[in-house]
Amino acid sequence: MDPDLPAIRAYLLGLQDRICAALAEEDGTGVFREDIWTRPEGGGGRSRVMAEGAVFEKAGIGFSHVTGRQLPPSATAHRPELAGQIWEAMGVSMVVHPRNPYVPTSHANVRFFIAGAGTGNPTWWFGGGFDLTPYYGFEEDAVAWHRTARAAVQPFGAGLYPRFKQACDNYFYLKHRREARGIGGLFFDDFNELGFEASFGLMRAVGNAFLPAYRPIIARRKATPYGERERQFQLYRRGRYVEFNLVWDRGTHFGLQSGGRTESILMSLPPLVRWDYDWQPEPGSPEARLHEVFLPPRDWATG
Repeated sequence: MDPDLPAIRAYLLGLQDRICAALAEEDGTGVFREDIWTRPEGGGGRSRVMAEGAVFEKAGIGFSHVTGRQLPPSATAHRPELAGQIWEAMGVSMVVHPRNPYVPTSHANVRFFIAGAGTGNPTWWFGGGFDLTPYYGFEEDAVAWHRTARAAVQPFGAGLYPRFKQACDNYFYLKHRREARGIGGLFFDDFNELGFEASFGLMRAVGNAFLPAYRPIIARRKATPYGERERQFQLYRRGRYVEFNLVWDRGTHFGLQSGGRTESILMSLPPLVRWDYDWQPEPGSPEARLHEVFLPPRDWATG
């Protein structure tokens, strides 16, 4: 029996609606621009972007449901048996770049992939997760973030949180810099081991946990006073975000190589960023503390 694709699509569209509504409410003034798009290869999506809000300098929440007849190299490199099969993928992906440097950037994604639908023996899996990228870290925020992540997946197996956390730490790592992008969270891919209903339930639990994990942090930090020093450090660290998305992110590679819509794929990039040659934080500074305390992997959920 094939997975229930209409149910997955309905959930994802509803998730996009709920997250957009919550972020618009948190911002107070920002409005999401909606863009409905199609692709010649098959399928399309619904992109929503808020720009220049009071709280969010840029927030992008995109839904896509795309199909194709030939998987790109980024997809078949690890699964060569899928080469040449008809495939279908859908998901919601979001990146939020707040204006205040004390509010972390956050990313979340939940997705489903199937190849060989209708054959009676399809290959399918779920993937997703969420991660947090602070500029000025707070232990309270990091602990709450990871405890919410742990609670989301706990009903599906006690071993899933440490496994997904480790996968997140490994994935969101800039190999060319030898440093983490942020403090991690959850990351899973190629997941079907619980069967369709439970695996779909896991994906929903992760998607539903994003707002309870992130919104309290926004509320705590969005009115924190800051100056030019903090702003410039935020722009500098955003450079690391751009480097990861363009150099290492498999979703970016898949989207571009499969003929996806470039504007929607790259809506995760921040509106402003800077690079400084061989810049190093002052010893003992708040900027150095990010590197020393927050970026190294740590078991935040246990406090």
